[in-house]
Amino acid sequence: MRPLPLRVIWSAAAAALVSATGLSGSAHAVTYGTPTIKLSASYLSGAVGSTGDPVVTVTVAQSGADASALTVAASRTSEAGVAGTGDVRVTGTGGTRTVAVTAHAQGYADLTLKVTGLGGRTATTTLHYAASPAVQRSADARYLTGASDASDGVDVGGGYVVVANDEDNTLRLYDGAASGAPVRTWDLDNALGADKEVDIEGAARVGNTVYWTGSLGNNKDGEYKADRNTVFTTTVSGSGAATQLAFGSAGHRLRDDLVAWDKANGNRYGFAAGTAAGQVPKQIDGFNVEGLEFAPGSTTTAYVGFRAPLVPPRTGGKALIVPVTDMDQVVRGAKATFGTPIELDLGGLAIRDLRRNDQGQYLIVAGSWAADDNSDPYALYSWDGVAGHQPVKVLDLPTADAGGWESVVSVPDLSVAGARVQLITDDGAADLYGDGVEAKDLTHPEWQKSRTTWFTLG
Repeated sequence: MRPLPLRVIWSAAAAALVSATGLSGSAHAVTYGTPTIKLSASYLSGAVGSTGDPVVTVTVAQSGADASALTVAASRTSEAGVAGTGDVRVTGTGGTRTVAVTAHAQGYADLTLKVTGLGGRTATTTLHYAASPAVQRSADARYLTGASDASDGVDVGGGYVVVANDEDNTLRLYDGAASGAPVRTWDLDNALGADKEVDIEGAARVGNTVYWTGSLGNNKDGEYKADRNTVFTTTVSGSGAATQLAFGSAGHRLRDDLVAWDKANGNRYGFAAGTAAGQVPKQIDGFNVEGLEFAPGSTTTAYVGFRAPLVPPRTGGKALIVPVTDMDQVVRGAKATFGTPIELDLGGLAIRDLRRNDQGQYLIVAGSWAADDNSDPYALYSWDGVAGHQPVKVLDLPTADAGGWESVVSVPDLSVAGARVQLITDDGAADLYGDGVEAKDLTHPEWQKSRTTWFTLG
C-alpha cells in the first residue's frame, strides 16, 4: 500500500486537535469599537496669569480596550493666541481625566480634544474656552463660576462661603479656596414668593441664622419693584462642604418704614425723594442699601449701611448707617424701629459691605455710590462699631481690573499682624472676554464668574 501524502497526515492531525480541544471555526483578530469621549461641561473659563483656574473632566471609553490604553490630547484650536493645543493639560490615566487650560490672551478659543484608542480608532469633542484678562494679585485670586453678580458672602466654615447674586434669588455654596462651580445651590424664588430678583446686597450671620437684605431701592430705571423691598433669613446646618440652608422668614416693609421714619425727622436724609418714581438708586442723593451687620454685642439691632445717599449728598459727604433695633422681628413682617443714625467719614466713599467678627471688630468695604466699574477708588476700613468713633483706613484696594469690590467674607482678628481677609467682586457689568458683552448677559454660566481675592492687612 502506498504511504499517505504528507498534507493528508497534517490535516488529520489538525482535525484530531480540534476534536480534542473543542475548538471549531476559524480564528479572528481582536476588534475594537470607536472610542467615546464626553466632557463634564462643554464650556470653561480661565484667566491670563491665573494660578488656580477651573477645570473640566473628560470621560473616555472603548469597547474591547482598557481605558488606561487610551490617550487624550488637544488636536486643534480655533485661536492659538488665546490658548494653543500645547496649553491644554490632560492628567489621569483611567476612564476619567482632568483637563486644564492655560490662557495667553483675553478672548475665546474652541479646543478640539481627541481620544485615540486601540486599532488606531479616534473620536473628538469640542471644549468652548473663554479667557479673561490678567488681574492684579493674581496669585491670591480665585474665580467663582456659575454667576457673575456676587453681592455678598457669608463664611460657613472650612473655607466655604455662601454667596448671594443680585441678579437672581439663588444662594450658592463655594469652596472659597478653589476656582470653579458652586458645590450646592438654593433657589429661593418660591420661598420668597418673588417674581423678580430681590437684589440681595447685604448679609449678616447671628449663630445659625443668616439675615439677608435686598437693596430696598428702585431699579436702575427708577421703577419701584416690590420684590426688592425684602429682608429675609436662612438657617444654616452643617458646615463646609456639607452646609445646608433652610429658608426662615421674610419681611417686606423696611423700605416703607425707613421713608416714614425719615419724614418724621424732617426728611434729613431725603429718603422720600430717593425712592420717588423715576429716581435712580445709585445717585449721590439716591436710596440704595448694600451693607448689613449687627451692632456690637447685639443679636437684634442691625446696622443698615447705605451706598446712597451720602450725607450731605455732595462730594466728600459721609457714609450713612441706620440702626434697626428690632431686625429679628422685621424679618417676620413687624414694623421697624430705629436707633440714632451713624455718619462715618470714609473719605467721600459710601458703604459697599459691612462685616463684624466675634471680637467686635468691623471691616467696611468703601466704594463709590455711582453705578460704574472698578475705576473709582475703593478702600477697606476698620471700625469698632461704636457711634461717634471714626473708622480707620487699613488698605487701598486695587482698581482698574474687571468688577467692583463688593463683599467681605469674614473679619480676621485685626490685632494680629499679617491677618488675611477675603474679598469678593461683582463682575456682572464687566466685559470679561473683550467682545462687548457684560458678564451678566453671557449665555453660558460656566463663563459667568466673580473673583475672590485674599489680602494681607498690616
